[in-house]
Amino acid sequence: MGRSIARELIANGHEILLIDRDPNAIKPESVPEAEWLLADACELASLEEASLDSCDVAIAATGDDKANLVHSLLAKTEFGVPRTVGRVNHPSNEWMFDDLWGVDVAVSTPRLMCALVEEAVTVGDLVRLFSFRGGHANLVEMTLPEASPRVGTRIADLNLPGDAVLVTIIRDGAARAPERDAALEANDELLFVSDPVYEADLAQYLVPRSLRSVDVG
Repeated sequence: MGRSIARELIANGHEILLIDRDPNAIKPESVPEAEWLLADACELASLEEASLDSCDVAIAATGDDKANLVHSLLAKTEFGVPRTVGRVNHPSNEWMFDDLWGVDVAVSTPRLMCALVEEAVTVGDLVRLFSFRGGHANLVEMTLPEASPRVGTRIADLNLPGDAVLVTIIRDGAARAPERDAALEANDELLFVSDPVYEADLAQYLVPRSLRSVDVG
């Protein structure tokens, strides 16, 4: 997991240090552009050796939720890392991955996989893809069914509930900006950012409950 993340970030121009306490996991040839450190990322001395206080982001991506929490807490409280990301392996532990444990962004692997499966097979239901920092905004998706009363509606004429914002439309496999004069079409994949309290209203606005059973599946 850590090596995969490192490759993506390096490709986007970031400098990466990988820390692992398992000598068998230290494989510089797998990510030659990264720096490597054989150490325990949950120990203060190791993080001091890694100069963690000079990092912009700390990512705890192990398969152990306890280790990810400890690393995030140390990174935030002892080294003042501006941004921390913690991987959640077990859904029952999600509640702990918050600012009290120094976690700015929690990435729940099981929840993300479920969301992607739902997104792939569901039409007419609102699917939560990602929660942003603090839990007051979510990235949600809906594939608009033919039965939706919003098919044919101009973007400018949409009256989205609360603070919901349409951020992009995926049509024929390509993402496009939501231009004011463009109209929604059946099977458009719509991505919104919304406060969780307005998600039910957003779903009802896009596809009234009485119509959802028509196009699902």
